Amino acid sequence: MRTCIFILFFFFKYTFVFAQNSYPIVLIHGFMGWGPDEMSGYNYWGGKYDFKEYLESRGFEVYIVSIGPISSNWDRAIETYYQLKGGQVDYGKKHSETYGLIQKPKNKNWEGLYPKWNSDNPIHIIGHSLGGQTARMLQFMLENEIFIDSSSSLVEESDLLGKKRMKWIRSITTISTPHNGTTLSNIVTTTLPFMEELIGLAAVIGNRFYDFDLEQWGFKRNQNEKWNKYFSRLMRHPAWETKNFCAWDVSIDGAKELNSYLSTNSDIYYFSYSTSNTNKDMNTGFFKPNKSMSITLRPNAYMMGKKTDCWVDGSCTDSTWYENDGIVNTISQIGPTTGLNSINKIITYENENDISPGVWIYMGKYIMDHKAFMGHGKYSDEIFKIVYNVLDEHSEILKNLPDFK
Repeated sequence: MRTCIFILFFFFKYTFVFAQNSYPIVLIHGFMGWGPDEMSGYNYWGGKYDFKEYLESRGFEVYIVSIGPISSNWDRAIETYYQLKGGQVDYGKKHSETYGLIQKPKNKNWEGLYPKWNSDNPIHIIGHSLGGQTARMLQFMLENEIFIDSSSSLVEESDLLGKKRMKWIRSITTISTPHNGTTLSNIVTTTLPFMEELIGLAAVIGNRFYDFDLEQWGFKRNQNEKWNKYFSRLMRHPAWETKNFCAWDVSIDGAKELNSYLSTNSDIYYFSYSTSNTNKDMNTGFFKPNKSMSITLRPNAYMMGKKTDCWVDGSCTDSTWYENDGIVNTISQIGPTTGLNSINKIITYENENDISPGVWIYMGKYIMDHKAFMGHGKYSDEIFKIVYNVLDEHSEILKNLPDFK
């Protein structure tokens, strides 16, 4: 009897260690991100390096989606689904009517990067920045029927929104994600210098280096149109006055709204990584950027390092929000904690025994700014060694998660 108990104990304790899966990794870029065919080959995932190629060299199957860089998480999640599964994008009848969208833009029809994606062939998702919110939105859409009417009697007829699909995602990993929003005001305009720097790094020549992918709004880049004019036209678009844009989703009120219905699933593993490149001024109590922070992000860091922002209910952020990476407050990156249903359990990772599904596992804080983790900018070789070490360790964790079978 004692022998049987020992065997059972050994089995349950070490099943995680020895279990393996071969599920592919899907990379979802963040705010102002781009796909492999843009930016003249300058990689969002790695900059002058190539994280996808590196993971593939270690035996992983990897896919990168290219979705709207400033679109709402709703639109981005739908685009992610159809880019992976294949088919004509359908933003949903109710959503399209609410925001005046083209429900099925003709140029957003894809063959599919991973057509066999289903419950027998689930995926791991890694999302950077806004990409982490997008991953959580995609999980919600897969697991819930979306209704056209308020009486919940008519279901959307699209391939994604009209059905429930469980166990299609094995894990979600977020890097520098604004789970609870960011106190950075006017996030698009304040990030323009960042984009200008990337354009210089990419040594862009020609027309096709960047696209806001807003065909659903009836907005597209004109032939031979200069990027600054393209951006200027975009900033005057009436879509900015709606909630169907990333600026709302990454605000503290928008993130709180998302957190009210984007909840965890007991079958899915959740991991979060945070970044910070600021330090506390002991005289003022505010946070200021480190010398290693990108020059283009320092003004943001100074502002965020002393700013208090308030939700519509009158409650406000406190000094724990001062620490930041130049784009997102570090405390917001740990996991979702605002919203009616988002008081999720968060565990700080120490060893493999901490890894459980249905809870957020906080993998720690890294001293680098928002874009350094993706390899954007001029950073020391030591930074890249840290990033590659994270890739090595985390990809092994994902591979060793037990499969659904």
